[in-house]
Amino acid sequence: MTLPWRVVWITGASTGIGAEVARQLAAQGITVAISARSADKLAVAASGHGNLKPYPLDVTDAEAVTATFSAIERDLGPVDLVLAAAGTYAPVSLEDFSPRPFRIMYETNVLGVVNVLSAVLPALRRRRKGHVAWIASVAGYRGLPKAAAYGPTKAALINLAESLKPELDGDGVTVSIINPGFVKTPLTAQNDFEMPFLMEVDEAARRTIAGLAAGKFEVAYPGRFVAILKFARLLPYRIYFALIRSAVLKR
Repeated sequence: MTLPWRVVWITGASTGIGAEVARQLAAQGITVAISARSADKLAVAASGHGNLKPYPLDVTDAEAVTATFSAIERDLGPVDLVLAAAGTYAPVSLEDFSPRPFRIMYETNVLGVVNVLSAVLPALRRRRKGHVAWIASVAGYRGLPKAAAYGPTKAALINLAESLKPELDGDGVTVSIINPGFVKTPLTAQNDFEMPFLMEVDEAARRTIAGLAAGKFEVAYPGRFVAILKFARLLPYRIYFALIRSAVLKR
């Protein structure tokens, strides 16, 4: 596959889908600026890959995000694709229900993306080209048990993409939203339940890259799981909640 980018910036690139997308792009000769909070993990990820350029960053720090983007463009040239992949997850149960996980996930998952967009959109709109994308989740389609904090952040990211796309289309900037199902990463390793259609991270990265290269608005996988959850969005609440209780909560 011929890819349309010369310089890519990926946040959340030390582990998970972000890290694997970075590796696969670098292997195809693309220069990839990689950011994450852990400088040590970034250094390990970049070792042996001349096309991976580490830029440590906490995406919840808006000023640092803007400064990092400026440094990347100064060092590497204009960024063609920005993939905001930084995110966090923790299951929420009624036994330990508190504001803390909600605050952490909103600050990282939602405001982290907003901080990235705030930093990059002026330059991309001025150039009238470029591609911005961020990782949400099929968990954003409808409320799911254990995802009371995580799911709403992903729903917000989907809505954010839907809101920005019409205007950014007019500015020549492409918008994409990536909605993975369950992917084998350190975050999903926290789950204590069976994860249907669990996907290996290298396959998730390949599908992400292919969808972005094709300019798709939504890149969602795996197909069967996506179809099931999109159908669930159409169900009346009475039927939906009954299915969740029997299929997920087993009661």
